[in-house]
Amino acid sequence: MGVRDEQKQATREKVLEAARDLFNETGYEETTIRAIAERAGVSVGSVFTTFASKAEVLSHVMDKRLGDLYAEFDRVVPFLRGSTADRLCSIFAIHYEFETRRVKLFLAHIAASYSPSQDPGVTPYGRNERLTQMLREVLEGGIERGDVRPDLDPQLAIDVLKAAYAWNYRLAACRHATAAELSAMMDRQILFIAQGWRV
Repeated sequence: MGVRDEQKQATREKVLEAARDLFNETGYEETTIRAIAERAGVSVGSVFTTFASKAEVLSHVMDKRLGDLYAEFDRVVPFLRGSTADRLCSIFAIHYEFETRRVKLFLAHIAASYSPSQDPGVTPYGRNERLTQMLREVLEGGIERGDVRPDLDPQLAIDVLKAAYAWNYRLAACRHATAAELSAMMDRQILFIAQGWRV
């Protein structure tokens, strides 16, 4: 990597770190490219030579965070035990614990995903292939173990689980619910949903 490439990468990292902090402190809508540039110590032009829009910055911030989250999952998932519902509760508890460290950032991600402007630079909430695959493997494992009906539509179950997960963030936004409170709510929802897939 040449000096110019190293400088560009360093600028990119500064912008992503500044944006992550600002989105978490003030929210997505209130954060401007100018504010990101100032926080990063770079020019506005430098931000735009690296990213096409604020939405693209947010998507890259979230992608980077997901890398950290799934490194954690790579360590934990092989040790998950119990019923299908137990395993799903553990997966979502880890997500809540991780995302509530920067809850305003995750709320910004959800908000940008459902914005009427639908900026093409945003990777919408719910398109997380890693989470989808993990949930599919747990559900298919449940079918193999015999605690999930073999005629279950895994994608429909995954969609319902993801919807419940995101919906619970209203408690973080309105009531400042903790990760433990969000997990407790999700546990109840998973147990309710599981009544429909039990053999």
